[in-house]
Amino acid sequence: MMRRVLSVWAGMSLLAGLPVQAEPVGGTVKSHAVHRVLLVSVDGLHALDLSNYVATHPESALADLSRHGVTYTNNSTSTPSDSFPGLASLVTGGSPVTSGLWYDDTYNRVLSPPAQTDGLGNPGGSCPGKIGTNVAWDEAVDKDLTRLDGGGGLNQAYLVRDPHNGCKTILPHEYLRVNTIFEVVKAGGGLTAWTDKHPSYEWTNGPSGKGVDDFYGPEINSIPVALPQFAGCAPVPFDDPTPDDGWTNSFADIQCYDSLHVQAVINQIDG
Repeated sequence: MMRRVLSVWAGMSLLAGLPVQAEPVGGTVKSHAVHRVLLVSVDGLHALDLSNYVATHPESALADLSRHGVTYTNNSTSTPSDSFPGLASLVTGGSPVTSGLWYDDTYNRVLSPPAQTDGLGNPGGSCPGKIGTNVAWDEAVDKDLTRLDGGGGLNQAYLVRDPHNGCKTILPHEYLRVNTIFEVVKAGGGLTAWTDKHPSYEWTNGPSGKGVDDFYGPEINSIPVALPQFAGCAPVPFDDPTPDDGWTNSFADIQCYDSLHVQAVINQIDG
């Protein structure tokens, strides 16, 4: 049940070792130290969807969490509402204006383009000769966006540059304007981990570049491959053998991809 509940691009995080005291809410709650915090962010899971699911699945993991937790209704999504700005609002507390993350593909009037045209055709250009560029923080900047591991990370030649700082290449975490909860936990002596859908989500490290101890970002737009460690996870073929929407072209594939996330988080919890 839990694996299906977390389906579709679930980002999950383990924040360990930060002492936090539970506070009474609407009644008496015994105070205790919190040793682990798990943040689960599910794209497209609306508040009404969650309420309806809990009501119709009272024995589910989400229903159990709801009974033992607090449902905060005086909130709203980021504007615009999408994976990048949405997650940024959760892990920084900032709006897109504050965090600087409006979407994973935007335009910046100050920076210069990457040295090379990236994997999705966003053009490279000269620095500092050209000012103003498309800024891609999605699969476009992987070393090889066809592969589940992104080809081993980010291709520096696909990253935008700062013409006012010696044309220095800007990593995703350096683009973020504010710190993250991961950096706060690290400052408090805790351990952190995060699992997401692109290698570029290393921006969760925050401006320090050191917020996340254990980051895992398998490329969701890569070409699906067999995952023998999970029963029945053979890739479902699709017409065009290019990455395109990759694992999200079939529900079977996305369930298998999500199994990677679930197992990764279990491994992170287990240390």
